[in-house]
Amino acid sequence: MAIEIERKFLLADDSWRAGIERSEPIAQGYLVGAQALRAGHARASVRARLAGELAWLNIKAATPGIARTEFDYPIPVADARILLADLCDGVLEKIRHHVRVDGVLFEIDEFNGDNHGLIVAEVELPAVDAPFPRPPWLGREVSTLTRYYNVNLIAHPYREWSPAERAAEDAAC
Repeated sequence: MAIEIERKFLLADDSWRAGIERSEPIAQGYLVGAQALRAGHARASVRARLAGELAWLNIKAATPGIARTEFDYPIPVADARILLADLCDGVLEKIRHHVRVDGVLFEIDEFNGDNHGLIVAEVELPAVDAPFPRPPWLGREVSTLTRYYNVNLIAHPYREWSPAERAAEDAAC
């Protein structure tokens, strides 16, 4: 069984940009997504993801938290394009920046479109309690706040967040 252990953070400032190793555009859409999850009809999200000339079908448990069951299957790029264009209820677009700190990879997602302005850092860990570096640009942890989950950003994008939701984010950094 594949378990993804991932912690997610807001960013305190832009100083992380100096450490970018590479960046790639990502488009992802959900075949089973937020509406089904909110209605209690789905136990997992199913998404298609296109990153450059690579594509995957991803299945992730619909449970909150930092450790969730997840499966990734490579698929042909042409199939991903069709899935995203024809079968997904909205497509989330972002630029993923790879920043390594003390040998640990942080994936920093800078969202576009309806989620423009939202930037989060994710770090995958080998264990829930595994130590990891905390660079000065790493802000408040939002790992368990489901509004930051990609599946929810399609149904309730950042541009639609209430002033209270944005204030909570601003106060965190």
